[in-house]
Amino acid sequence: MNKKRLLIIDDDSRNIFALENTLRAKSFDCLSCLSAEEALKLLESDEIIDGVLIDMMMPEMDGYEAIPLIKKIPSRESTFVVAVTAQAMVGDKEKCLEAGADEYISKPVDVDKLLLILGKI
Repeated sequence: MNKKRLLIIDDDSRNIFALENTLRAKSFDCLSCLSAEEALKLLESDEIIDGVLIDMMMPEMDGYEAIPLIKKIPSRESTFVVAVTAQAMVGDKEKCLEAGADEYISKPVDVDKLLLILGKI
């Protein structure tokens, strides 16, 4: 069984560090980007990426703007995208899904819940 390769997009390197260490311990391979712009360039390449975890609240380009752009990349139309956000108010999940996310998880991330979501990849 090949390791699933995830791209973590977050403007806070501490969040990336925590997610990468947790997911690597669970046999995922991880790449990361500190901005949506950087991530889009990577996703336009032929880098193998099975899923994307994207922070919804970032400066310059947030997840709401980035997810539709990710899904417009011909080779990434079916890439599994998980919205990761501190926004856990009523309607936030629906807003993330409307933007094109396949799943949603709120911060602080519940690792067991995240692993169940990633099991769909």
